Amino acid sequence: MNGLAGRTAIVTGGARGIGEVYVRALHAEGARVVIADVLAGEGKALADELEGSRFCELDVSDEAAWDAAVAATLDAFGAVDVLVNNAGIANAAPIEHFTLAKWNAVIAVNLTGTFLGCRAVVPAMKAAGRGSIVNVSSVEGLRGSERLHGYTASKFGVRGLTKSLAVELGPDGVRVNSVHPGFVRTGMTTRIDPARLQIPLGRPGAPGDLAGAVVFLAGDASAYVTGAEIVVDGGMTAGIPHT
Repeated sequence: MNGLAGRTAIVTGGARGIGEVYVRALHAEGARVVIADVLAGEGKALADELEGSRFCELDVSDEAAWDAAVAATLDAFGAVDVLVNNAGIANAAPIEHFTLAKWNAVIAVNLTGTFLGCRAVVPAMKAAGRGSIVNVSSVEGLRGSERLHGYTASKFGVRGLTKSLAVELGPDGVRVNSVHPGFVRTGMTTRIDPARLQIPLGRPGAPGDLAGAVVFLAGDASAYVTGAEIVVDGGMTAGIPHT
């Protein structure tokens, strides 16, 4: 398994959870992975475990921190071949109680953080004449969802940003695609009963179910894929037209 041998990938929110699964999957394919996260202890421990990996403390909503993270990656490895914009948060409330603070918090991480990451890596990717940016959106980037107003808006925004960047950066050899996970069993979703979601495949997703899509988009097997939406949801949105 060395489909990404010699490539360097940055994964945001990579210290634990689904991000950690992406880190491990990319590393297993031979990539040198920069684990970018605010969780220094867990990130450093994971980097120590995975030979050739590095940890970089990163608040994705911080413009200067992004510039420093990319500079450190280039200094260590000489390239940024793959960016996985995975870091994200969610909050919820009925619209009349959805405060501006809640809105700003989720937009800053999910949408502005993705924008800043894309912008930060593009010069190096353009110079190399190739690159793959994988933006993690959600099924909430394809449909509405009650109470998740900021999260839904941010994930639709990530979807749109992906499209505009794919159009702009295609001539430079840089591909930009989005992944849209459905309900995934993690520590954040333990209180949700997947039975009420009517998932056609009959089970909630596991973090590992998403890794294949990220690895595919990161590597040469998807060399002619850009501006695409890879939906990994067990069929949850199969009956919803994507517009």
